[in-house]
Amino acid sequence: MAFLEINGIYKNFGKTEVLKGISFGMEKGEVLAIIGSSGSGKTTLLRCLNFLETPDSGNISINGETLFDAAEPPASDKDIRRKRLHFGLVFQSFNLFPQYTVLKNVSLAPELLRIKGQKLSKAEKNRVLKEIDENSRALLNTVGLSEKMFSYPCELSGGQQQRVAIARALALSPDILCFDEPTSALDPELTGEVLRVIRELKTTDRTMIVVTHEMNFARGVADKVIFMADGVIEEYGTPDEVFGNPKSEKTRSFLEKSLENP
Repeated sequence: MAFLEINGIYKNFGKTEVLKGISFGMEKGEVLAIIGSSGSGKTTLLRCLNFLETPDSGNISINGETLFDAAEPPASDKDIRRKRLHFGLVFQSFNLFPQYTVLKNVSLAPELLRIKGQKLSKAEKNRVLKEIDENSRALLNTVGLSEKMFSYPCELSGGQQQRVAIARALALSPDILCFDEPTSALDPELTGEVLRVIRELKTTDRTMIVVTHEMNFARGVADKVIFMADGVIEEYGTPDEVFGNPKSEKTRSFLEKSLENP
């Protein structure tokens, strides 16, 4: 059984079919790159995994636990919040809280999860807050931003903001870290610093799904690659198979155009 199993995911928006039976699996510690043209369903797939959208059919399981089954009654909001913790999502547009420092942006979600609504003594609360603070500082060090922890988002470059967003997604220790075009909002000179962080995360055997338009990055970092077109998985395999010997004409055409217009 694969660590993550996706079976028969369909998603419609009105009469528009966006996902048309998506099925795949991935092992713990793998990096999966998802490539494809705009409108192919990549972002919708990530949003379904992170419970920001509800599939119309299919099921999702992780480490043997069924997180979603369209045949079952809808989950409660509490259950959805719990299941969402299995995934961390880094958005295209950072989505940082402008009123909080970098450190607070990273520590806020763990504080809400572990303290809000809990009956803790003052000593226990202080212990938890200290633990969260130490972990948040360590994560900022991991993404190379220790010196910026007391800065505000408006004082950071786009690349730095995205690195804060990565640290924030890591703060809840998700099983799978998802990236939705993490460099699409960045100037070319800032793209490298974000991709470098993702490469470094790979060395720690972190399980990741990266939707990206950076073909060289996908080929060099991913263990497996999915090419999506028109709401289906058109091609799936290792980087050498997908980039070096694509079987689908749609894949070949997409890669040729991508290489012509990097």
